[in-house]
Amino acid sequence: MPDWVVERGIGESRYARIENGEIVEARILLDGIVPAGSDLTGRLERSGMQLFVTVNGQQYLLPNGAHGVSDGGRLRGEVVRERIPGAEPWKRPLARLVHGELGPALPAARELSVNVRNELDDAGWDDLIDEGGSGVVRFVDGELRISPTPAMTLIDVDGTQDLFTLALSAARAAAKAICRLQIGGSIGIDFPTLTGKTQRSAVATEIARALPRPFEHTALNGFGFMQIVRPRRHASLLELAQDRAPFHARALLRRAGKDRAGASRLVAHPAVVAVLERQADWIETLGRQIGGAVTLRADASIPIHGGYAENS
Repeated sequence: MPDWVVERGIGESRYARIENGEIVEARILLDGIVPAGSDLTGRLERSGMQLFVTVNGQQYLLPNGAHGVSDGGRLRGEVVRERIPGAEPWKRPLARLVHGELGPALPAARELSVNVRNELDDAGWDDLIDEGGSGVVRFVDGELRISPTPAMTLIDVDGTQDLFTLALSAARAAAKAICRLQIGGSIGIDFPTLTGKTQRSAVATEIARALPRPFEHTALNGFGFMQIVRPRRHASLLELAQDRAPFHARALLRRAGKDRAGASRLVAHPAVVAVLERQADWIETLGRQIGGAVTLRADASIPIHGGYAENS
C-alpha cells in the first residue's frame, strides 16, 4: 500500500502522507500545472541570455543551459520547478536537459473518494488548510507565524515557555510545519535570543534531527536567526494561499461536496463568489457531485475563508 493518498477535487488534486492518523506531508497540485519531475519535449529558444523550451504555450527556463543543442533544435527536459503562483507570478517554471529515464513525477498514491468523509478529513485536512491560509501554526505554549516573501519564507517564534525550552519546542514545530506545508527554498527562522553556544548548538541539532534531508542550514547566530535551504520544486500551501480568493473558493467547494446533497447555495465573500462565477465548470462539477443545482450568494460581512453552503 502506498504511503500517500490523493483526493482529486475540483480545480486541484490533494496529496498527503499520513502517519499515525496525522498528515506529515501534503501538497496541492492545481489543475493545469505540470508537476515537477515531468518529461518535456520541445524546441530550444533564446531570449537575450536566457534559454528556454516552450511546451503547450508554457515557457520553461533552462538555467543550466542546453549543452549540445542548437537554437531551434529539439530537446528533452525535466521540470525541476513548477510554475509558482503568489507574489511573483511572472516567474517561469524551470527545466533541465535530460537523456535518461525519469522516475514518477508524483508519489504513488491511493485514491480517496471526494464526496464522503475520508482519511484526509480524519487526519485534519481542514486544520492544515487553516494553517496554510493564516500562516499560524500552534504548538504547546507557543506558535509560529509563517510568512512567504519573494526572498525566503520567514518563520517567527513566539511563546510563554523559558527561552531555551521554547526554542527547542519551536525547532520541532518548525521542522514539522516545513514538511506539512511543503515549504522549500530559502527559509529563515527567528528563534528567541539564546545565551551561549551550547544552547544555540542544541537548537541546531534539534532541527537537524527533526527535518528530513536533503537540506542545509546555518548555525543559530547570537540574534537567534537560522537559515535553512531545501529543494524547491513546487509551491508551498502558503504560497498557494497568497492567491486568497481561489484558494478559499476551492476549499469551499471541497467542504460543500462532502456536506451537501441536492440543490444548494454557496454563500461566500464577494471575492470568492467572483472566482466561482468565472469558473462555471467548477460549479457544474459540484452540482453533479451533490446531485442538485448550485447557486451563489455574496456576503461581504463574512471573512474570505468563512464561506458555507445552505439549502437553496
